[in-house]
Amino acid sequence: MIRLGVNIDHVATLRQARRTDYPNLPEAAALCEKAGAHGITIHLREDRRHIQDADVYALRKTITTRMNLEMANHPDIVAVALDVKPEEVCMVPERRQELTTEGGLDVAGQRDTLAPVVAALRAAGITVSLFIDPDARQVEAAAAIGAPTIELHTGAYADHTGAVRTQELARLTDAAQRAHALGLTVNAGHGLSLENVDPILAIPHLDTLNIGHSIVCRALFVGIEQATREMLDKLQRHP
Repeated sequence: MIRLGVNIDHVATLRQARRTDYPNLPEAAALCEKAGAHGITIHLREDRRHIQDADVYALRKTITTRMNLEMANHPDIVAVALDVKPEEVCMVPERRQELTTEGGLDVAGQRDTLAPVVAALRAAGITVSLFIDPDARQVEAAAAIGAPTIELHTGAYADHTGAVRTQELARLTDAAQRAHALGLTVNAGHGLSLENVDPILAIPHLDTLNIGHSIVCRALFVGIEQATREMLDKLQRHP
């Protein structure tokens, strides 16, 4: 079965809209885990627009599955990761003006700056994943700098329909096969929902899907535990 990591960033977005102390992130994470989620993902952005430093430390104490900390290659965020020591970090590109992460990390163009950080995180016992577009050059660069895991950016797939979506699915499949051949663990995520995830489940060698926005949106109507369970049911029904 493909595993599910639930991203709870947008639970924090709702809290930050009023600068209240609710909704409570550890409670949200616990309900996702109760539903069967295999891990919890959070993104500590440089601008702290949703997840705060205190959230990272609080969740580290309460998450009972796996914490996946998304992060840019920024010294302050790297320092938090090395202090907190989540089970996994996923390194992503980040621009302050973007609404959400746009595109994958240019590993091939940033080898010299990424490689020592990957090494330091791995030396601390943290699994390192690199969030990349489904591009052969990026897959090979990720393997070359010693990252054991990649997360394929599914945003272009999710944003299109018809022939373009079919092409993007083929790119994702090719990238997953190439990564597996290089010995990498293959995760995927971005823009996935109950409505569009089925074709993604046919991609070979997938280990984990990290899904957040659609689950939190669905939770407004059915609760986060049920929303998580519905996505897990999708994953479990796939042969």
